[in-house]
Amino acid sequence: MYVKKSLTVVASLIVMLSMLLSACGGAATTAATTAAPTSAESTSPTATTASAAPSGESVTIRYVMWDANQQAPYQTCADAFHQKYPNITVKVEQQGWDDYWNAIQTGFVSGDAPDVFTDHLAKYPEFALKEQIMDIQPLVDKDKVDLSIYLPGLADLWVRQGKRYGLPKDWDTIAVFYNKDMFDKAGIDVSVMKDWTWNPTDGGTFEQTVAKLTIDKNGKNGLDPAFDKANVVQYGFIPQGGGGFSGQTQWSMFAVSNGFKFTDGPWTTKYYYDDPKLAETMVWYRSLIDKGYAPKWEDISSVGGDATFIAGKGAMTTEGSWQVGYFLDNSKFGLGFGLLPVGPQGRKSMFNGLADSIYVGTKHPNEAWEWVKFAASPDCANIVGDSAVVFPAQQSGVERNLAARKAKGVDVSAFTIEGLDPKSTFLFPITDHGADIANIMGPVMDSIILGQATPDVAGALKAANDQVNALFK
Repeated sequence: MYVKKSLTVVASLIVMLSMLLSACGGAATTAATTAAPTSAESTSPTATTASAAPSGESVTIRYVMWDANQQAPYQTCADAFHQKYPNITVKVEQQGWDDYWNAIQTGFVSGDAPDVFTDHLAKYPEFALKEQIMDIQPLVDKDKVDLSIYLPGLADLWVRQGKRYGLPKDWDTIAVFYNKDMFDKAGIDVSVMKDWTWNPTDGGTFEQTVAKLTIDKNGKNGLDPAFDKANVVQYGFIPQGGGGFSGQTQWSMFAVSNGFKFTDGPWTTKYYYDDPKLAETMVWYRSLIDKGYAPKWEDISSVGGDATFIAGKGAMTTEGSWQVGYFLDNSKFGLGFGLLPVGPQGRKSMFNGLADSIYVGTKHPNEAWEWVKFAASPDCANIVGDSAVVFPAQQSGVERNLAARKAKGVDVSAFTIEGLDPKSTFLFPITDHGADIANIMGPVMDSIILGQATPDVAGALKAANDQVNALFK
C-alpha cells in the first residue's frame, strides 16, 4: 500500500512529523549552563571562523560511522563529493557501536577525533555541553542552507539554545521482524499483525501468537498444557536484551503503549523510570523467558538477538528499520516485517534520526562543513535512498528507498504505517547526562532481563530513577 502511494505517503509523513515534534515542544526550549571552553576549542577553528568555501588545498577528511550497512552508500556519496571538490578526499571509516563511541571519546581527549562523525541523539547533548562539536548555525546562516528540504522537525532535534550541531541524515522506527516459514507451518495468517493486541497482564493476542509459535521437542506449542518449556526447539520471540536507558528495540514500544513516558519532552530534567507502568511492562517482558517462549538472555547474549533470530531459532523479534537490509541479506528463510501490537494506549514506536557533527578541533573546518552539507543534501539522500538501507531525511530519498524495495518485492509498510500515524510515534529521549543515565540504567535493565531483579522490579527501577534525577540537581 505504501509503495503504490509513495507521493501521498511522504506528504502525509511530513504532516505527521510536524504534528509529532511540535506536540513534543520542539528541541531547544530549556536553558542550561554552558561549560567553559575546552582547550581544543580555544586553539582550534570554530564555526564562526570557517568560511563557506573550501581552502583549495588538497586535504583528506576523516568521516566515521558505526553502521556497516551505510558505509557503501556513503562511500558513493563521498565519491560524488570528490567530483564536485577534487581537492577534498573523504575517507569513510566504520567501527562497531561500542568501539565507535570509545574511539570518539578518546579522540576528543587526544585531539585526534575524526573531522566529521555520525552523531546520535543520546550522545550529542554531552558533546555540545563540553563544546567538543562545532556549532554550525553561523555557517547555516551564512550559506543560507534550506532547512525546509528535511522532513519537518528533524532539523530541530539538533538545536540547543540556538546552536546547531548537525544536519539530519535519516529517520527510523521499530517493527516486528518475523519468520514467514514458521508462521506458515504453524498455520498463522500474518494478517493477525494488523490488529493484534498487547497488555502486561496476559500479553493479549500478541503473547498468544508468541506462545503458538513456540515449539518444544515433542512438537507441543506454548498453548498446549503438555508444553515442555525446558526443552524448546523453536522460540516464539527472540529478545534483544536489557535495552539500556532507552529500550529502543527492546521494551520501549511495550512500555509507552502501556502509558509510560521517559520525560516531559526534549531537554527537560526529569525522568519517570519509577512509573509502575514501566515496572509491570518489564515484569511481563521477562515473563516470556520464564514461560519458555523466549530464550534466556544469558544463553544468547554472546551472539545477540539479531544473530539468534537469523539463525532460525525463533519466529519473531523487534528491530529497527535500519536493519532491514542486513536481515534480508543474511536470513535463509522468508522474512517479513509486521506492525507492533496495539497496547492499552495504542500502537507506539520510537522515532529517531541521525545527523553528522563536526569535531571542534578539526584542522579542516571549511572542508568538513562542505562535506556535512553534501552528506545531508538531496544528491546524497538520493544515493542513500537507492541503497534502501535507511529512510533518508528528505522526501526524494524516501521515495527512492520505496522504489528500491518495491523492485525487490519487499514490503516495508509496517514501518511507514507506524510513522504515518500521528499517535503511534514517540521521540527518543533527549536530555543532558546521557552517558551517566546509560551507566545507571543499563545494569538495572540487564538485571531485569536476566531475572536478577525479581521480585522487586519496581524497587530497582525507583532506586535507579532517583539516581538519574539526582544528576539534574
